[in-house]
Amino acid sequence: MNKSVEIELTDKLLASGGSAKRVKRADQIVEAVKRWVVVSNIQPGERLPNEKALMELFDCSKGTVREALKSLEVQGLISIKTGPNGGAVLVQVPYPLASQMLRNYLHFQHPTGPDIYELRNLVEPEIARLVVGRLAETDLIELERLTSLCAPVADSMEQRLEQRIAELDFHSLLAERCGNPLLGFIGRFLNDLLKDLVIFKKVQLPEQREFSKSNLHYHQELVAAFHMQDAMAVERLMREHMKCAHAFNLELEAQLSKQLLVAT
Repeated sequence: MNKSVEIELTDKLLASGGSAKRVKRADQIVEAVKRWVVVSNIQPGERLPNEKALMELFDCSKGTVREALKSLEVQGLISIKTGPNGGAVLVQVPYPLASQMLRNYLHFQHPTGPDIYELRNLVEPEIARLVVGRLAETDLIELERLTSLCAPVADSMEQRLEQRIAELDFHSLLAERCGNPLLGFIGRFLNDLLKDLVIFKKVQLPEQREFSKSNLHYHQELVAAFHMQDAMAVERLMREHMKCAHAFNLELEAQLSKQLLVAT
């Protein structure tokens, strides 16, 4: 870490007003490291200064530095290695951790399937358009495999669940390949939300064969359009797909509400 950048960021943080002065010193260190990463465009693999250097820089105890490093490690921002060549190394926060933390928050907001689809209606067509021309042959083969899993009529609860997961994995692959990190994260995150908050509740309802057939139809058409690299067709198909899926989810949500009322 560049010493002058460290000191400048630290001074700005500590002098930024009364609210900053009430923040624990360990949290100030955490925020200073985050700002350094953003301002200096630091990449994963860069080492943080050792404990002694951090103690001098922030004028704090070893315990405070270790508390800050532990916080950064829990947040997934660093990896702490032991031994002679050990220390704190910056790492890219893994997607599963970022997604899980945000989903933990939303679990208590109780979003419904239709809530999620209101955002998917906006995001998925754009992801699909961006991914045209970015899919490798192996990606197309995987999309075809996921689509084929959903072709048979499910004859068990396990197969129904496998098909619902495959449908969402189809969309997650597109999100991973779209080239826009924000859209990609949002797309994958919404699919995770559907797995957590919708599928594991609604899979208990009677099989919605028309919903399955609609999803299968659009995925087959999308794969064909991706092969042709027809961006206009891809965007149109995805927009129609999301509109149909949204309507089916409104129906499913009504059925689930009715089922809960009967149960009580």
